[in-house]
Amino acid sequence: MTATHRKGMIFIPEGIFAMGSDRHYPEEAPVHRVAVDGFWIDETPVTNAQFRKFVEETDYTTFAEIAPKAEDYPGALPHMLKAGSLVFRPPAGPVGLNDWSQWWEFRFGANWRHPYGKGSWIKGLDDHPVVHVAYQDAQAYARWAGKDLPTEAEWEFAARGGLERAEFAWGDELTPGGRHMANIWQGNFPHENLNLDGFERTSPVKAFPPNGYGLHDMIGNVWEWTSDWYAPKHPADAAKACCIPENPRGPREEQSYDPCLPNIRIARKVLKGGSHLCAPNYCRRYRPAARHPEPVDTSTSHVGFRCVLRI
Repeated sequence: MTATHRKGMIFIPEGIFAMGSDRHYPEEAPVHRVAVDGFWIDETPVTNAQFRKFVEETDYTTFAEIAPKAEDYPGALPHMLKAGSLVFRPPAGPVGLNDWSQWWEFRFGANWRHPYGKGSWIKGLDDHPVVHVAYQDAQAYARWAGKDLPTEAEWEFAARGGLERAEFAWGDELTPGGRHMANIWQGNFPHENLNLDGFERTSPVKAFPPNGYGLHDMIGNVWEWTSDWYAPKHPADAAKACCIPENPRGPREEQSYDPCLPNIRIARKVLKGGSHLCAPNYCRRYRPAARHPEPVDTSTSHVGFRCVLRI
């Protein structure tokens, strides 16, 4: 397949592909054929430099920079109602992998300018992906740029780089010939980071090879927002050979609420691509088929985004 460059974007021709996976996490199933129209997509995730230009031109304030309102979070402790965001904090030693609070901390003052909280800065990180952006922040940037956020199907089609049913965006080997192809975790997550790929946290958006379409960082570095509401599985009917969905848009908003939290009705969007915190012993989601739910009001130190332009 051919790809054309334009204004930091690459054109992905229309096509039909096998979306999802039956070999990993249940939310990736079932594998089903999907048709996608051609579209333009950013060559890289949106960087700190690009997001800074948006903020300077619009005087935009991100979600993480605004203190939460008590009425929006009933039961929240008053001292926690301050502006901030979730920051990865590695524990000193091994911990159980079923309790994410062992390595995530809501840190006051953490936002896109201060990725690790007060005292940190993005100086020298202009070419790193912007982080600590909630869904509304990514959407606001996309609208300002005259673009949109990709659907899950568009994102996965682009991430595969023209490879049908390949495990990764570059083939079926995680590190072909011993070469690291993406910024993911090496070592025992969350306490042992061997940094064999050269990066402890985020990396420059072109630090690793592009996929077959010329797109960088579709796997690893930071998770990326899509415009689709999250459902715990792909639609079963989509697996039928007679009915190939065209440009599917996911479920309805009310279907995206977390059933484990019935009293907290916060909609969730689909994240794609995995991040620098995905490891072989935890969250093996450094694959095009992988997907993860993220509440629209949540920002973290490992979630960013890129945009699309539909023709």
